[in-house]
Formats: sequence, C-alpha cells, structure tokens
Amino acid sequence: MRYRYPILLLASASLAGCSVGPDYRPATVSELALPSGYSDGRNAALDEAGLASWWTRFDDPMLDRLVERAIAVNLDVAQAEARLRQAREASVQAGADLLPTVSASGRAGRNVVIDGQDSSSYSLGLDADWQVDLFGGGRRALEAARADEAATRYDLAGVRIAIIAELVTNYVQLRLAQQQLAIAEETVRYQRDNYDIARWRVQAGLASSLDEQQARTQLAQTEASIPEFRTSIRGALNRIAVLTAEAPGTATATLEPAAPIPTPPTGIAAGFPADTLRQRPDVRAAERSLAAATARIGVAQAQLLPSLGLTGSLGTSALTTRGLFDTITGSLFAGLSQILFDGGARASQVRAQRAAADGAFAAYRQTILVSLEDVENALVAASSADERSAQLAIAREAANNSAILARLQYQSGLTDFQTLSSVETSLLSSSNSLASSRAAQALAIVQLYNALGGGWQSMETNGTGG
Repeated sequence: MRYRYPILLLASASLAGCSVGPDYRPATVSELALPSGYSDGRNAALDEAGLASWWTRFDDPMLDRLVERAIAVNLDVAQAEARLRQAREASVQAGADLLPTVSASGRAGRNVVIDGQDSSSYSLGLDADWQVDLFGGGRRALEAARADEAATRYDLAGVRIAIIAELVTNYVQLRLAQQQLAIAEETVRYQRDNYDIARWRVQAGLASSLDEQQARTQLAQTEASIPEFRTSIRGALNRIAVLTAEAPGTATATLEPAAPIPTPPTGIAAGFPADTLRQRPDVRAAERSLAAATARIGVAQAQLLPSLGLTGSLGTSALTTRGLFDTITGSLFAGLSQILFDGGARASQVRAQRAAADGAFAAYRQTILVSLEDVENALVAASSADERSAQLAIAREAANNSAILARLQYQSGLTDFQTLSSVETSLLSSSNSLASSRAAQALAIVQLYNALGGGWQSMETNGTGG
C-alpha cells in the first residue's frame, strides 16, 4: 500500500509525455507554391544589412536622425512593445499552469474559559494541489501562448517598419512641397516682371490692355498656389512631429529651411519570393498565428478526456510553540474526473478550433500573396518613376529654354503676350512635374523597401525581439 501513490505519480508522468491534437509543421517553400523569382528580374541576392537600415541609403543625415528618434520614442511602437510584454507574461502564466500550487497557513489563538483555565493553540499547515497534464492539454496551451508571443513580436516589427516608412514618406513630401513653393515663388518673380513689362508696353501704346490683364491674371493664379504649398509643408511638419512623439509646432523648426528632395539609391536587389517570406514580419506573424491555432486544437481535445488532480497537505498543531513540530500529519489524495454529458459543448469546441486553424491557414496564404503583390507593385512603380523622371527632365529643360526665348522676344516686341503666357505656364507645369517625379522616385523606393520588410531586423540585436 505504501507504494501506491508513487506508482500513480509515475504513471501520470508517463501519460503526460503524450499530447493530443495535431503537431504543427511549417509549410515548405514548395508546398506554398512560390514563384522562383519576381517578374521584374531583379532577383540578385538580398542585401540584408542594407535592408535593416535602408533609410540611410538616402544619404540624408537629417532623415537618419528623425528615423532613429521615431524608432526610440514613437507612441505606436510603445503600444506594440507593451502588447509584447503582455504576451510574454501570458506565456509565463501558461507555463505556471503545468506546475503544482503550494500554499502555507498558520494560526495562533487563545481559548478563554469562564471560571476555568485559559489555554493557547498554534497550528501550521502546507497544502499542495496539482492538476496533472495527462494528455498534454496544458502543454498545448503553453505552445499556443508561445506562438502568440512570437506573433506579437512580429506585429511589433510590422508597426516599426510602418512608422519608418510613414516618416520617410512625410519627409519626402515635405521636401517636395518646399521645392514646389520655391518654384512658385521664382515663377511669381518672373511673372511680376512680365506684368511690369506689359503695363509699360500698354502705356507706350505698343500693346493692348489685354496683355496687361492677361499678365495680371497669370500672376494672381500663381500667387494663389503658394498658400496650398505652405499648407502641405505645415501638414508634413506636424505629422513628422507626431511620429517622433512631439507636439506639432516648434519641435520641427529645424526642418523648416528648404532642402533638396532625398536622392534614392539605385540598383536595389529584390531577392527572391522566399526571402520576402523570411523578411516580412506580417508573414511571420501570420505563420505563428497558424501555429497557435493548431496548438489550441489539442487544448480543446484534452477537455474531452479524463483529468487527474493530486492534492496533499502537511500540518501540525500544539498548545505551545515549542511543541509544534512534535507531531506532523500529512495526507495525499488523487481524484480522477470525466465529463459524461455536456450537450456536445466540448466536441463543438474541438470543431470550432479546427475551423479557426483552417481560417488561420487561409489568412497565412493570403498574407503571402499580398506580400508578393506588394513587391511586384513596388518594382513596377520604381521602374516607371525612373522612366518618367528621365523624360520630364528633358521636358523641363526644353520648357526653360522656350521661356527664356519667349521673354526676350516679348520684350523686343517680336511676339505677343499670349505666346509668352503659354510658355510660362508650360515651364511652371514642367518644373512642378519634374519635382513630383523625383519625389515619386524616392517614394517608390520607400514602397519597395517597405514591401521587402526592411527596418526591423536590428530588433534581434538590440534586445527588442527578446
């Protein structure tokens, strides 16, 4: 009889080595039916070091400082980090459920007897309770919690790369708006000169008042565009301030002086689709969510099977503290329980978890397809932006030459103001289009790096990834 409980414990431990439910196995590249490369053909090996800090390739120290600050203090990132800490504690709690719980108690009292002798009493107790993980439901719960923690870590990485991309995008848009404002102000100076010339020619009887009114109209239209550019500048500055966890206003004063649009790097290798799956945190988060959903099938199946609980206690009591440890008593109990009827609730939970796993697999596949779509679109956008910018540079040069000739000819009376106005309008449009195309080149590279999953890899080395 004395060996009954040790034998029961050993049997429980051997049963606990098995876990119900399917074992999760990540899908291979061939099973996911990934294409061998991207249609653009830029399938050289991916520069992973450059991918981790891709914004530095724009060679803009001000941009580098802004990104580093956003990574350190952005409040969306801070919220994601808090969610990761919560997920870590959930893993700790799931692991603790596999272990016994032990509690201690103590009591001291004084018994008062009327017309009699008073007495004291003391007691100490130790109680333990252990729900034996007979069929691995607890271990599956721990497996699911750890997968959820990993998914949350990749969610943090996703927030980080999104914040970096948004910051660089707003920085480029700021520099674009500043350049467009400078173009408009320069155009206003020329158009004021044209207006003065038109008025002089009208006063001299060399032109009709129509020239003067056309010059006045053109000048007013260009001046009307200036407030719009200033609004765009202020909006970009305010957004950059918020992304770097500062109140809009004076915090971005150092960005107010105009600066060139950042020049994007060239010759970026996109790697291969398999690289995208490895580098994109949203894909990795979806895969970990699938692993968690698979593990929870086992948690639900374990609820259909018997459960074993072990409880034990040690205690002592005495009338004096000196005699507390003279006599110690103990007990050990085992209880086995099995649900016989629950209206099919637990079986339904198993089916529900299988459906959840199917949905998680579909979400994983969808995330993969969207990630490949993002890269393909970014590659096309980058190529198109390069081609467009090259042609617009030619158009702007031609428009500038035409404007110089038209001004000289109008001053000499060799052409009418309508021709000059048309040429000036073409120059303004070409200048703005060229500036926009150069910004589009930079933004296309931002889009490409974001699609490739760049900007979070250093988390693994600075401790954030845990």
